[in-house]
Amino acid sequence: MEMTDSNEIILDVTDLHIEFHDHDLPETAVEDFDLMLGKGEIVGIVGESGSGKSMSALAIAGLLNRHAISKTGRIMFQGHDLLTCDRKILRSLQGDEISIIFQEPMTSLNPVKRIGWQVEEPLYLHHPEIKKKERKQKAIDMLRAVGLENAEDVYYMYPHELSGGMRQRVMIAAAMIGNPQILIADEPTTALDVTVQAQIVQLLKKINKERGTSIIFISHDLSLVSQLCERVIVMQKGNIVESGSAAKIFAKPMHNYTKKLIAAIPKIDLD
Repeated sequence: MEMTDSNEIILDVTDLHIEFHDHDLPETAVEDFDLMLGKGEIVGIVGESGSGKSMSALAIAGLLNRHAISKTGRIMFQGHDLLTCDRKILRSLQGDEISIIFQEPMTSLNPVKRIGWQVEEPLYLHHPEIKKKERKQKAIDMLRAVGLENAEDVYYMYPHELSGGMRQRVMIAAAMIGNPQILIADEPTTALDVTVQAQIVQLLKKINKERGTSIIFISHDLSLVSQLCERVIVMQKGNIVESGSAAKIFAKPMHNYTKKLIAAIPKIDLD
């Protein structure tokens, strides 16, 4: 597998294997998944539904805790194996050093809590030393940083008062308020229209450039991946079938499945 040229590797996933045990026979969801993520790098993981891309991301985020799931391999971050480390260590990293945003913010945001409280929540959990007034200012600054110009008003709103694109920006603000090293974006644009999708991609680029945040971008949309990612991992049925630089894969895909995905990218006829 082609690795990053970065001098500093901040995440090293080796031989990740995930099995479900809900039925009589084990079902493999992810097999021998490898990823070395460099500091400040943006890596795309692509594939159709059921390819294992989101399952791999959830394992990295430490969010696969069902008893009916077995996980083997290694996920090394800051000297800890996230598959086997103490639960207290994992909780200290989740949402602070490794953050995740999901496809549909309306199901992730609490409908009865104001936006400000939800953006501040990671600071409550990980930085209790920060005083209330400073917490509020950090939340407003973060809301503004993700492109919500009326941040002071949004701070007091509820999720149902915002558009889909605004809610996704709120989720990104909440994920970024602790200035994580890694942001996992799991299909963050799927529920949005094309114009807002492009805005969210530009926002992720801005976060990466200004903060040096490493991003793992999960998507089935190769058009968006080509705009955002430096390196691409293609998954099919739980396996990595191809990986390499985005430029190389989009110009000269080797695997038939990758060729099929690229051929499915809509072409815009301007004539």
